[in-house]
Amino acid sequence: MPEKIIMTAEDIRRTVTRIAHEIIEHNRDIGQLLLVGLHTRGVPLAKRLAQNISVNEKTKPIIGSLDFTLYRDDVDNSIIKKVQRTDIPTDINNKSVVLVDDVLYTGRSVRAAMDALVDLGRPRSIQLAVLIDRGHREMPIRADYVGKNIPSARHEQIQVRLSETDGRDEVAIVNLNDNKEKVPAKIGKEKLP
Repeated sequence: MPEKIIMTAEDIRRTVTRIAHEIIEHNRDIGQLLLVGLHTRGVPLAKRLAQNISVNEKTKPIIGSLDFTLYRDDVDNSIIKKVQRTDIPTDINNKSVVLVDDVLYTGRSVRAAMDALVDLGRPRSIQLAVLIDRGHREMPIRADYVGKNIPSARHEQIQVRLSETDGRDEVAIVNLNDNKEKVPAKIGKEKLP
């Protein structure tokens, strides 16, 4: 599968540090801040953001994880088997919640995550932080904090790999059309009887 690495481990580290600073600038009361990672790769990204925030603010924001599988608009039995644990260790009422995900694409996952979140309470605000925004929105969703905008074609896939889930830190763009076998066109004319 041909792929191009578009972010290295160092690029990801710098990007997470920058996003953490932006979150601090827009949320003065870190004690009322809740970072909620969306399964799967949003969870380690939320932990990394919290660590960066704690270095600068001397207090660590609360971290949670959210599985929104059952709120998806394309849920079926194969997806239901992959439900993971939601862990929100505090009451979300009147908290500033930052949803954290690796890639923002159509917006459908974020919409489902917001539905799941408001079933748990009424936050003061819901913000969105993503490592990659690749465009192609189908829902009116916009991230508040974006690591990198990567315009991509629909036949391409953005793969975020994190050491916690994949053993290494990098972001790759993969051309899915290159995986299909190319059938050569017939050359010449067929003989007629």
